Amino acid sequence: MREPMARVAMDAGDLETVVLGSGDPIVLVPTALMADELLPLAERLRSRFRVVHYHRRGYAGSSPVTPPGSIAQDAADCARLLAALGIERVNVLGASYSAALALQMAVDHPDLVHTLTLVEPPPVHGPGDATFRAANADLLGDRQARGAEAAVDGFLTRMMGHDWRGRLDGIVPGSSTQVLRDSRTFLDVDIPALLGWPFDASTATRVRCPVLHIAGSDHGPFFDGVGDLIRAWLPHADQAVIAGAGHDVALTHPDALLEVLVPFLAGHPVS
Repeated sequence: MREPMARVAMDAGDLETVVLGSGDPIVLVPTALMADELLPLAERLRSRFRVVHYHRRGYAGSSPVTPPGSIAQDAADCARLLAALGIERVNVLGASYSAALALQMAVDHPDLVHTLTLVEPPPVHGPGDATFRAANADLLGDRQARGAEAAVDGFLTRMMGHDWRGRLDGIVPGSSTQVLRDSRTFLDVDIPALLGWPFDASTATRVRCPVLHIAGSDHGPFFDGVGDLIRAWLPHADQAVIAGAGHDVALTHPDALLEVLVPFLAGHPVS
C-alpha cells in the first residue's frame, strides 16, 4: 500500500511529499507526465537510503502551476523542499525531463548536491535536438487542435501501444488516470520549459560532484547521441547501460537500475 504524502509548504503553494526509509538521503526528482514514475525505484531504495519522493507543482495533489514553466524554477523548488525537510546534503537522481532539473540543481546549488545520477537525460542540445524539437512541435500542435488529454492519449499510444493504460496501471495503480489529469502541466509547462532550457558545455563545467549517467540500450533514435553529449559535458561521469531497457528504464527496469545505482552511491557516502 502506498504511504500517504504530506503537503510541505513552499513559496506560493506546497508540494506533496513522502520520506521513506533511513540512511544517506536521496531525492528522486519527479519527471514529466507521470507523477509517480520513480515510485517503484523509491520503494526499492528505502531499505538502504532516506528517500525523498514528491510531486512537482501541477502534478497530483501539489499546488497548480501557471505557464510558462522553468527548469531553474523547478530546481529551486526542489532545493527549497529539501531545506524544509532539514536536508543539507543529498544525492540527486533525475530521469528524462527531471535529469535536466537535476543538472540545473548541481549548477545552482553545488553545496546541496552530493552526487548526481542522470537516467536517460533529454536530447535537447545534442545531435537529435532538431528532430526532438520538431516532434514536440507536432505534439503541441495536436494539443491545440484536440485538447491536452487527447494529445497525451495519442502520444502514449504511439510510444507504448493501445494498451498503455493497462501497462502503466500494472506498475503503478491509478497512474493512467493521473497522467490524463496532469496532461496540461506536461504540455503547457514542462515541454516549453525543457525546450527553452539554456544549458551548454560552459554551464556543465560548473558540475563538480560525482556523476552517474544511465541509459537504456533500446531507448530509440532520439536519444542515441545523448551519451556522447554527457561524455563531452561531464568527462568525469561514470557511464552505465541497462540492456533491454527503453527510455522509460526507471519505470520498467527498477531492479536493474538499482544494481547500478547502489554501488555508485555506496562509493560516495554522504555521512
